[in-house]
Amino acid sequence: MPTHHTDIISAQTLGKTFSVKSQAVTVLKNINFAVRTGEFLVIFGPSGCGKSTLLHTILGLEQPTSGKVVFQGQSLYDNLTEDDRAELRKHQIGMVYQQPNWIKSLTAKENVMFALRLTGLTEPAAAAKAHTALEQVGMVDWSDYIPTELSSGQQQRVALARAIVTDPTILIADEPTGNLDYESGRQLMKLLKDLNSQGKTIIMVTHDLEYLSFAKRALEMLDGEIIQELTNPAARKSKSNDLKRAGGKPPLTNQIVEDL
Repeated sequence: MPTHHTDIISAQTLGKTFSVKSQAVTVLKNINFAVRTGEFLVIFGPSGCGKSTLLHTILGLEQPTSGKVVFQGQSLYDNLTEDDRAELRKHQIGMVYQQPNWIKSLTAKENVMFALRLTGLTEPAAAAKAHTALEQVGMVDWSDYIPTELSSGQQQRVALARAIVTDPTILIADEPTGNLDYESGRQLMKLLKDLNSQGKTIIMVTHDLEYLSFAKRALEMLDGEIIQELTNPAARKSKSNDLKRAGGKPPLTNQIVEDL
């Protein structure tokens, strides 16, 4: 029997146009995709292709000009207020940004606890959960450090602990490796892959094609549109390597993955 996957998020004919002075600038055009439970989806494309706008739209931060976003059966913009969407993000979505924002007077552990305190958890309960989350990302020994005393790679691992401590339905990572060196980036991606293998649903936005092989599925964006879906990026990348070794010429997208 095939495993039944349900959609957590679906974007249906999404469009977004901004007014800039007297001009209308279209940033998203007819976007359609769904994110399934347990999936690791990467959305990739060059800077300025609309990835961030798409992310803000599916997070409930940027109302689309046309189309709809459905989160766990609810239309984000038709039926929910801004406050409702904020509550949904607080409880259901974990976020890792390129540049983590810290409460500078708090330690790493206290920063992780803060997300739980916002949901009304007591301090001892929040401390226990924060400890577990920091353990998961290998940062428990740095619990009492101020985050800005840590390296960029360590900060991103603490940021990941903060994102998963509420046990969100979905984890969204926006260019999480953008400020990291190669090795720190690989470490973070391995942590994301481990979380996904434990059942966590992940959407990651990146322009770095090096990390496509960690995804189960990838969507390529260009000029506000999804131009291609890769259903097994890791296999495609390895096939491309085999072709190169054999002197063959891989398809264009594989060539792009290998050249960048």
